[in-house]
Amino acid sequence: MHNSFERRRFTVSDYLKFIVPSVIGVLLLMFPLKVEGQTTILVALLASTLTGLLEPILPTIILVIIALSGIMAVIYRFFKPAFIENNEFLKSLFSISDFWIVARVVGVILTFLVYFKIGPEYIWSEDTGGLILYDLILGLFSIFFFAGFILPFLTNFGLLEFIGAMITPVMRPIFQLPGRSAIDCIASWVGDGTIGVVITNKQYEEGYYTTKEASVIATTFSAVSITFCLVVLNQVGLAHLFGPYYLAVTLASVIAAIIIPRVPPLSRKKDDYFTGLKRDLGEDIPDGFTTISWGTHLAINRAEQSMNVKHFVTNGITTVLDMWIGVMPVIMAFGTIALIIAEATPVFVWLGKPFIPLLNLLRVPYAVEASQTMVVGFADMFLPSVIGSTIPNEMTRFVVAAVSVTQLVYLSEVGAVILGSRIPVSLGELFIIFIERTLITLPIVAIIAHLIF
Repeated sequence: MHNSFERRRFTVSDYLKFIVPSVIGVLLLMFPLKVEGQTTILVALLASTLTGLLEPILPTIILVIIALSGIMAVIYRFFKPAFIENNEFLKSLFSISDFWIVARVVGVILTFLVYFKIGPEYIWSEDTGGLILYDLILGLFSIFFFAGFILPFLTNFGLLEFIGAMITPVMRPIFQLPGRSAIDCIASWVGDGTIGVVITNKQYEEGYYTTKEASVIATTFSAVSITFCLVVLNQVGLAHLFGPYYLAVTLASVIAAIIIPRVPPLSRKKDDYFTGLKRDLGEDIPDGFTTISWGTHLAINRAEQSMNVKHFVTNGITTVLDMWIGVMPVIMAFGTIALIIAEATPVFVWLGKPFIPLLNLLRVPYAVEASQTMVVGFADMFLPSVIGSTIPNEMTRFVVAAVSVTQLVYLSEVGAVILGSRIPVSLGELFIIFIERTLITLPIVAIIAHLIF
């Protein structure tokens, strides 16, 4: 395909165009720092600083943004005003399907109820709507803001092309994915699962991933950050076992990542492109190139296309607004409803009942108590460890904490971000993938737990 390729002679300044922005991206989004005894990344630190500065007014800002997102979508649906109709960007924000209009309107209503503490307490309490608005969305507001401007350093200056050329030989046969998708995973793993989904969505919109690849990466590789794993393990009182715990989580997640894309619903996703056009990922290495020289060639070419500052800024602003307006109301709607169901009804306890025989078969003590945590993680990843922390058996708490982190697609964050993105994975499909992940990772985690305890 590329066999007639001319090798360019690169100057030092060519190399720097690729290396400097990519290093900035890695330092900001992937490099773990120790701050006051806590491991974090620079973008999370910047985000928490901004959240702290804006704390008094931030809930009001979020209320306004979510209200705008729902009201403008309804106005566009019925009146099609010219200022939206004639503006590509505004149209992409507010021209959405009826299902998403309803989701946004529900998000608007719930935000008002929580903000003004109107209606039954189970809607706005700090375990349900209050948790989503004041804990989750407050943090995501700032993360989305910085991610919009910092992610391009990671995605637009050749790092994905370079890594992609290097590890496609591993990623393609094992995970059926392009090599560049490994970056999405690493960004989630050291940063935040939502950052992984945002990168994946952007790459999908730009034609680098097929529908199937984007669906697989978002639901399978948006791994939980190391920091959050520590929080979960602390909650169940097993922080001293972080090494074996993280090993168990990683092993179970890798095995799930190999199996799940090969079974429905993911195996049935189409190999088509969001834009209708496929970007050349440069996976076929031409004659006369090594993997490294070809990766470098692709990376420098990509960096040269991204040197336009004006384009960089407008791109950043559109990404941020897209996430604030498109994703925040959806998180508010799905996250709050899921938490209300988890806190105020026995639905998740019933859904967990079928797991009792499986837990007994795997010889996990307190199977009945553990079963209640198996499905509740679909609402929020932290709930299983909160419920499981009272189980008086270390091995069972270990299993609960590890499985909750390998389930990945929970509605109060990553799941809602996927639903709010352009990646076509439905709520029903997310639930099926969640159950599949649980059934695959639970036996692996239980076996490792038996070896430790």
